[in-house]
Amino acid sequence: MVTVAKVNTENRRQVRRFVQLPQRLYSGCRQWVPPLNIDAYNQLNRRKHPFHEHSDVDFFLATRDGRDVGRIAVIENKPFNAYHKTRKADFYLFECEDDHQAAEALFNTAFEWARARGLDSIVGPKGMGPLDGYGILIFGHEHRQTMTMLNYNYAYYQQLVEAQGFVKEVDFVSCYLSAENFKIPERVVRIAERVMQRGNLEVKRFRNKRELIAWADRIGKAYNEAFVHNWEYYPLSPREIGFVVENILTVADHRLIKIITHEDQVVGFLFAFHDVSAALQRAKGNLLPFGLPDLLLELRRTKTVAVNGMGILPEHQGHGGNALLYHAMGNTLMEFRQFEHVEMTQVAETTRQMRADLKNLNGLEYKNHRVYRRPL
Repeated sequence: MVTVAKVNTENRRQVRRFVQLPQRLYSGCRQWVPPLNIDAYNQLNRRKHPFHEHSDVDFFLATRDGRDVGRIAVIENKPFNAYHKTRKADFYLFECEDDHQAAEALFNTAFEWARARGLDSIVGPKGMGPLDGYGILIFGHEHRQTMTMLNYNYAYYQQLVEAQGFVKEVDFVSCYLSAENFKIPERVVRIAERVMQRGNLEVKRFRNKRELIAWADRIGKAYNEAFVHNWEYYPLSPREIGFVVENILTVADHRLIKIITHEDQVVGFLFAFHDVSAALQRAKGNLLPFGLPDLLLELRRTKTVAVNGMGILPEHQGHGGNALLYHAMGNTLMEFRQFEHVEMTQVAETTRQMRADLKNLNGLEYKNHRVYRRPL
C-alpha cells in the first residue's frame, strides 16, 4: 500500500529522505548528474531560499511498506500568477520508481493541494527559479545530463506523468554542435560587423573575475528585464536576482560571459560554462573533501562548453544584438582551444528567434524536455 506524507522541513531526517531519494533511484545510471547537496537542501530551507519569501511550496514523500518510492514538490508561484493573471500550480522535483500507483498517489496529493488554494490547473516540472531546469526528458536519454542545468529522468517518467491526464504545455529543446562547426555564418558575421561599426552596441570583455563581479548588479537588472515575453517569466524579487547572479558568477569563467552594453548599461548577455558534469558525478553531491579539487581540475579537462542563458532587452531586439553575441562567443571558443563540443541548452519552442538562431548555427537537436499541464 502506498501512503503520501508531507515533509516537515524543520525535521532533518525527513528532509534528508526527500533529498537523498534520487541517489538510490539513479544508482548506477551513467547519465544522471547529482546536484550538490548544498543546493538540494537549500530548496527545502524556508529561511535561505528567496522563493519562500513570496510563494508557497510543500514537499511530499510516497512510501510503500515503509520504503520511500517517490517524491514531489507542489508550488504556488504568486508573482507569476499575479503577472500573468492566472491561477496555476506547479509541480517540481518529481521522482518515482516505475510504479503507477505511487505516481498516482503523489499527483492526487498535488491536485488536492492546489484545489485547496483555489488554483485551477497544474503545470510542470517547473521549479523555484530560472536556474532550475524545466520539463520531463522525453528525448535524448542516452546523453549525460548537462551539469545540473537540465533535469534527467528515466524514459518511463513520460508514461507516469501522461497517465495522470497531463498534456504538453511547451517543449524545451537543447542542441549540440562540434566546436569546429561553431563557425559563425557569413551573414551573422556581416550583421555583427555592421552593429560594431554603428557603435550603438558594444561587447564588454572582462579582464578578470573581479571585474565581472563588479558588473553583477547591472547584469542582474538586465536578466530580470530580458525575458518579459517568455512563457516562464515572472518578475524576480531583489533577493532572487542576487541569488541567481551569485549562482551564475560562482561557477563562471569571466571569458565565457558575454554582455552587450549601450551607454554603459547591460542590454544583452550570453552565459556559457565549462561542463563539469563528470566531476559532479564523482562528487556525489559533496564538495568536500575531494569534490571541490576535482571540480577545479575538471575545468581544465572538460571538452564541452554549455551555453545556458541568453537574452536581449525587448527594446534592443532586432538591432543585431543576437549576431553580436554569437560572433563574440564564437571568437572566444576559438581562442580557448579546449572545447570540442558546444551544447545550447533549454531553448523554449515559443522563443522563435532563438530557435531560428540554433538552426542558423547548424545546431543538432539532441534533447527535448517537455513541460506538461493539466486542468483541475
